[in-house]
Amino acid sequence: MKYMLIMRATDAAVEASKSMPVEEMLNQMGSYNEELMAAGVMAGGEGLAYPEDRANFVLDFAQDPPTVSDAPYGETEALFNGFWMLEVPTKEDAVTWASKCPLGPGSKLEVRRVQTEEDFADFADNEYIQKEAGWREGVNRAAGGNP
Repeated sequence: MKYMLIMRATDAAVEASKSMPVEEMLNQMGSYNEELMAAGVMAGGEGLAYPEDRANFVLDFAQDPPTVSDAPYGETEALFNGFWMLEVPTKEDAVTWASKCPLGPGSKLEVRRVQTEEDFADFADNEYIQKEAGWREGVNRAAGGNP
């Protein structure tokens, strides 16, 4: 099963992280990533730019066409700061790996199962469900992974 680990933090956690030297944080996260890769469970992951980065934006679909704005992003706790994609056999394995993440007090790691074709078995004749497998294979091939 594939799981996404979504990194979130509170205002207190953000403040506390400012006292940690960047190199120490890089080493802790790098070591965690290395452990995930050595175990063969890491399928991907990225850290995201801070909300104040001017390259970020929000699309609001309340009207048509959607409006684009540089902010607001909402409460700190709602922000998505980075993620890992894990491929593990069970939910318990996902919990075990998530528990090892080097996040401090006030941080949260939301763990979500990634849907599979089986989740849409009632719609197996849908054109786009049928195309999905081919798309995934193409994306994996383009990324240098296994289909």
